[in-house]
Amino acid sequence: MKALLEKLPFYNKAVLPYHYLQALAATIKYHHPAKGLRVIGVTGTNGKTTTCFMIWRMLNEAGLKTGLMTTVAYGIDKLQPELNHMTTVDAFTLNRRIKDIKNQGAKFLVLEVTSHALAEYRTLGIPFEIAVFTNLTHDHLDYHKTIANYRSAKGKLMKKAKQSILNADDPATKYYMKISKQYITYGIKSGDNKAENIKLSVNGIKYSFGDINIESSIPGEFNVYNSMAAALVGRELGLNNKQIHDGIKALKSVEGRMNIIDEGQPFTVIIDYAHAPDALEKVFNSIGSHKGRIISVHGGAGRRDPTTRPIRGEILAKHSDLVIITEDDSRDEDPEVIARGFIEGAEKQGKVIGKNLFKELDRKKAIRLALELAKPGDLVLILGKGHEKSILRADGPHEFNDENITRELLKSL
Repeated sequence: MKALLEKLPFYNKAVLPYHYLQALAATIKYHHPAKGLRVIGVTGTNGKTTTCFMIWRMLNEAGLKTGLMTTVAYGIDKLQPELNHMTTVDAFTLNRRIKDIKNQGAKFLVLEVTSHALAEYRTLGIPFEIAVFTNLTHDHLDYHKTIANYRSAKGKLMKKAKQSILNADDPATKYYMKISKQYITYGIKSGDNKAENIKLSVNGIKYSFGDINIESSIPGEFNVYNSMAAALVGRELGLNNKQIHDGIKALKSVEGRMNIIDEGQPFTVIIDYAHAPDALEKVFNSIGSHKGRIISVHGGAGRRDPTTRPIRGEILAKHSDLVIITEDDSRDEDPEVIARGFIEGAEKQGKVIGKNLFKELDRKKAIRLALELAKPGDLVLILGKGHEKSILRADGPHEFNDENITRELLKSL
């Protein structure tokens, strides 16, 4: 029933009073648990989770007890996996977890904040000290309808925070500069703080800005942006250059983000959560000029913006030698219909079904096909689900994790 109601054009606005009352009830029930915490909120289309992890690790390494709540995990020291397929959980769960984190002695909280959560008042009552903006690209228009609405929803975080840290290389920052109470900017091409001497490799990144040197074992130019935002949070909170450097370097990986899967096979396998057009582009850009073939496995979720499907199909086809279209969280939408959009886009780039473009709607079989097609020196990219522990089909959730499945299949080859 809810799935049908959500398709009504006015549904999201109609239920806003309900969301507000729910958030208000949650904050009252748990006695305003965020009060007294120094809260850092991170929003943007891509890079939120990695940026949150970098900030969390950096602050804890500096001896500042810090809680974390993201798409992937939540907690302080021993993180619990986030099993819900959502980034910022419902208001009651959010407030209960904040209370638990505070009761464990945390003084800081790093919170990944989505546009949905901001639009639906889930963060009501949370006193954000710092807001971080990573980037804004085409995503979630099934919900927000227009880019302007999407941008405005994220802007609620900057309006609430005492200080904003904004990506100067993103066009949306001009808007956020106008609504922020105070702000500083960062970037590679521009910004108050500009990355220099950038060195990228499959083993990570190195660069500097001002008198701060940054090293991270997480590869990709986009992680220059993510780590720079994290470093500026550290600086705003009074950390010295060594604490910032050592804290960011201490984070070795983030589950489902550019994770290399090695079971001794003669080719490379990488798993990443990328599922928006810009995120896919960033993944391909981060691998540089790979000498072997690139084989990509990807699919789209049901009840999500269908206009991105052919766009993503084109991106996959443009950057990959072989493309395998498969399932994602199809929910109650026909997987065949979802796949058709991707195939349409891939065919625009010259890919041919049965030759260099394949459709396998069983995700495990699709991963197996990619691994069987891979030759020594090739790169297999398994994209879209990353850290997630289940896949949502019409009959409900099924246990599924890309990394576990991939390792199991590699061992059986």
